[in-house]
Amino acid sequence: MYIAILGRQPALGLAELEQLYGSASVSHLAPQVAEIKTDEFHLSRLGGTLKAGQLTLQSRTAWHQASQKLVEHYLRKWHTFEGKITLGLSGYNLDIDPRELQKTGIILKQKLKKTGVSVRLVPNQELALSTATSHHNKLGLSANKVELLIVKADDGTIHVAESTGAQNITAYTRRDQERPMRDAFVGMLPPKLAQIMINLTGQLLPSEGEPRARILDPFCGTGVILQEAALMGYTVYGTDLAEKMIRYSRDNLNWLAETHHVSFDWFLREGDAVDAQWQQPINAVVAETYLGQPFSAPPSAAKLTEVRGNCNHIISSFLKNIGSQIKPGTPLCIAVPAWRSKDGGFTHLPLIEKLEALGYREATFANLRPDDLLYYREDQVVARELLVLVKL
Repeated sequence: MYIAILGRQPALGLAELEQLYGSASVSHLAPQVAEIKTDEFHLSRLGGTLKAGQLTLQSRTAWHQASQKLVEHYLRKWHTFEGKITLGLSGYNLDIDPRELQKTGIILKQKLKKTGVSVRLVPNQELALSTATSHHNKLGLSANKVELLIVKADDGTIHVAESTGAQNITAYTRRDQERPMRDAFVGMLPPKLAQIMINLTGQLLPSEGEPRARILDPFCGTGVILQEAALMGYTVYGTDLAEKMIRYSRDNLNWLAETHHVSFDWFLREGDAVDAQWQQPINAVVAETYLGQPFSAPPSAAKLTEVRGNCNHIISSFLKNIGSQIKPGTPLCIAVPAWRSKDGGFTHLPLIEKLEALGYREATFANLRPDDLLYYREDQVVARELLVLVKL
């Protein structure tokens, strides 16, 4: 059993987990926390999970008793430990002062000191250590660098998990900012979001010796989705209307192969997504489609009608075109625009109500609604809405 600490928009992480581990194995535990029934959990593959840990303790008592149980458990486990332990404590959904959580760590540290075991407690002014602090302290990556994830579930049960690591933000930053070719005009798809989108297709990684699934991105831009899919072990295939974007993707994929010492099969060519003919096989389609023009403030009703209609036409035409070339059952995850109004609501594309007529069914989830799959920052007008589809 594992616990996952989800990102800023937890619905995306929940959906990702459901697609990879099955809806029956994933449950919502608390705000931004999920529980996964599985024997193996690979954090490095996930874009929507900040930290993960293996469940070690559960307590249906109040915090004071649960804290004592935690101290007693780890005193028994570590009283003969050789070497120094670096320990971090992170609380989620706990209705206690952060100093109370630190006090638990201090008590454990003092008791272990009496047995000859040295502990360095990672200081924290908040209930939970930041992902950056966990990552830079390498917590969860070795026996002597431990982070305990302590979660109060919505039913009041306290769960304690030993971290198996935090997101490698250093690697994400490098893949995002050190690529040789970037273009803010066509959008800057975050590598984390690209990972989530790939995982939302539910494509399993191949076992050794098996053929690799081929991921198509028909709007490949500078190649972020292709990059992340290649690192996951897929064969990648990208097309784009602009010759410049094909050059950029080529340069970025060559950079990836050289700097990350990976080899992968890839193919790039120019092509307009509304009428391109793609090579087979296509095992899954993942793309950030046309999002229209950016806005710094909600547009007027007339402007929104114009932009929305234009985006709807292009994306509908693409879906009809790709639908004529892929087999029934082929999964797709595409990012389409949704526009936020001054009151915080969203205007969606008309095509979302006509997906079946276009030849697709929308995936369903146990822990969220499909229209929860919105990715945006607080200052953004145009959000990315993720459509998880299957060809009928």
